[in-house]
Amino acid sequence: MTAPSLYVHIPLCVRKCPYCGFYSEPVAQHNPARLVGALAQEVRQTVRDPQVPTVYVGGGSPTCMPMDLLGRLLYEITRTVRGFEEFTVEANPGQVDRPILQFLRNIGVNRLSLGGQSFQPQELKTLGRLHTVEQIVEAVEMAREVGFENIGVDLIFAIPGSTMESWRANLKRAIDLGVTHISTYALTYEEDTPLTADRDAGRITPIDEETDREMYELAIDMLTDAGYEHYEISNFARPGFACRHNLGYWANRPYNGVGPSAASHIQRRRCTRIADIRQYIHAVENELDPIAEIQETSALEFACETAVLNLRRIRGIDWAEYRATTGYDAMDLFAAVIEEHRKNGMLTVDDSGIRLTRPALPIADSILCDFSDIDD
Repeated sequence: MTAPSLYVHIPLCVRKCPYCGFYSEPVAQHNPARLVGALAQEVRQTVRDPQVPTVYVGGGSPTCMPMDLLGRLLYEITRTVRGFEEFTVEANPGQVDRPILQFLRNIGVNRLSLGGQSFQPQELKTLGRLHTVEQIVEAVEMAREVGFENIGVDLIFAIPGSTMESWRANLKRAIDLGVTHISTYALTYEEDTPLTADRDAGRITPIDEETDREMYELAIDMLTDAGYEHYEISNFARPGFACRHNLGYWANRPYNGVGPSAASHIQRRRCTRIADIRQYIHAVENELDPIAEIQETSALEFACETAVLNLRRIRGIDWAEYRATTGYDAMDLFAAVIEEHRKNGMLTVDDSGIRLTRPALPIADSILCDFSDIDD
């Protein structure tokens, strides 16, 4: 079995963005040194096989912590694991400078993921982002100067007040920066967030569904025309620069998750850590189990989950890979669903496997639901 990848979650940020539905808390309300100590301890205890294919440190915002503390954690990771082909750290523009980026590169980080989100000042304000457009550009340029070849930028579309023209300008700016990876996500209105409250109160007007779809289609056209490979519903990369950590996730390969609210998935067993920083630290420091929930997945549930994840990839389900991963024949297991969506033009079926067609991509979630609950 392939050794599990490693994900380390740092749910701290300077200020939580109004659209964010993930668990995170302001760094000023916590003791980052204790969190780093607990994370380092759990990394040592969790990683059984040091030959880890990929490492991903995300958040929150890892770079909101003092660099000596983040450095201590990254050093502990590199002491515990080896052989990784990709080591990603998420960073926010405005929280990094040349010495920080040089340190990250020197310690072994070889992929940087920047939460740019938009190159329009008003859109950044709507999203509650603390960085400027200029800081996005500076972060990319500094990262390249200190030796990062693999630099990704996240972009959000369908932001209230945005237009097709502003979205086109955002895509062009990212392309012109020459980054190797671009992720494009439609803004979603998560439950119990300030952004959703503003929408419900009429203080902001969401982008309509048709414009949302047109923005997504524009991203596909502009990025592929610029030489980026569209390899997952929301992700585009220069040849050879697809995110290997996430490719493992979409292949439903095993991974260990460390940190508050992080999840692990090993041999059909999903374990989720405590989603509370103080409780998590207390548990690890006192050698208590920080896991809050354990979910055992049946063979059929794992097969359905694998199909859904595989179909997020543009190359879709590979017949042979799927059988090797799950033990099931995808064509037999999903025969009725495949035939339905093949007839309506949403799936392509051939000797190698099945994949979503271009018209299916904007409505992929509704199609993938049909693969998530199959009777044996």
